[in-house]
Amino acid sequence: MSDVLLTKLPARVRGRPFEKGRSGNPAGRRPGSRNRATLAAAALLAGEAEALTRAAVELALAGDPTAMRLCIERILTPCRERTVKFLLPPIESVGDISAAMQAVTSALAKGDITPGEAATIAAVVESFARAIETTRRRAFAVDPLQILALGDCDETEGYDEADECDETDDYDESEDCDS
Repeated sequence: MSDVLLTKLPARVRGRPFEKGRSGNPAGRRPGSRNRATLAAAALLAGEAEALTRAAVELALAGDPTAMRLCIERILTPCRERTVKFLLPPIESVGDISAAMQAVTSALAKGDITPGEAATIAAVVESFARAIETTRRRAFAVDPLQILALGDCDETEGYDEADECDETDDYDESEDCDS
């Protein structure tokens, strides 16, 4: 019997009981599952929703500021950004950027859009400009694979310096300068 009492019970794990990056329930909580307190509150209020709503409206009509705020918050949706309607010219090249920015500034000057909306649209136009510029730079960039392909040429083929430059051409320095 003393042997049973002397055996230690497993101690509570201190620190991190699970491997790092792995929880005790890897599947996690089921999507859509609700808290027990929320379920209990919903069960208590199940049949009283209409009566509570009517009481809140009556309190709001009587002048209770908290009830008024509650009712107004439920009736009116939160303000979100409004849809901006004005003609923005299509942006297909870097040259189209100035026309687009001109449209933004003229709409701002007329009062069709707010300064915040103008800033947001200008940021979108700038994003278009960067995308076009990046695309243009990539078109002119040298692909490293092309350089490697050039090095694979057959060295046994005849190399003729005459193909590169023709010494019979007259060189005129005036072609190099604009002055």
